Amino acid sequence: MVRWFWQRDKAPKRTLALRSRGDLGDATRVDFAELAPELDTFLGQAAYLQLGYFETLTRLIRGTLELSEKEALSRAAGAALTKHREIVEIIRSRGDDPTQVMLPFREQLDAFRRKTIGVRPRETLLAVYITAGMLDDFYRAVASSYGDVGARVVEILSADDETHEIVEIIQATITSDEEWRSLLSMWARRLVGDTILVARAALRPGPLAIDDEKRVEPVFTELMGAHARRMDAMGLAA
Repeated sequence: MVRWFWQRDKAPKRTLALRSRGDLGDATRVDFAELAPELDTFLGQAAYLQLGYFETLTRLIRGTLELSEKEALSRAAGAALTKHREIVEIIRSRGDDPTQVMLPFREQLDAFRRKTIGVRPRETLLAVYITAGMLDDFYRAVASSYGDVGARVVEILSADDETHEIVEIIQATITSDEEWRSLLSMWARRLVGDTILVARAALRPGPLAIDDEKRVEPVFTELMGAHARRMDAMGLAA
């Protein structure tokens, strides 16, 4: 029987802190009882998400004709695979089987990834950049709940993801054709909704109580602020 984020025994109060790629200043800290999942759940999801980014990027590489773009995508894919492998090593160091730890979340996360694959390669490329950025931010925040192991995960997720060239590709695309700017802006807005649902599912199923919403609001405010800065850097409207 699969145990999802919220299906666990009552846990002590934990702390959620969000720090997005070093550009948010002091992290907002939110005390939220029973917020973070169990450690093996967190590690399994974090590892499988990175594997998913790698898979999507490698598919884009196969469909790309321009050699310079293939090289840019290969570097981003390599960075995602490195993160995956390093989280897998943490799982192994705890005496667990990485495949068994990741397997319960494969179906749910594959479904999310399918929803974020666009009709056109540029949409899919933007999807990887947007969803990986937002969820890396969120998982770094959740990682603050796990002491030294969490600190190591923060270090892994904060490493260079080699996506600056993806930004350049998107910028060149929207500069060449103004219709792309409108299309990708609308696509990004759809991506945000699906990605926030994944993050909120880590908190608890269903609507939060009013007091809980107030306590967790600063986290999502910072999450959206970091997203807006990424969009601005590409020349897209958030």
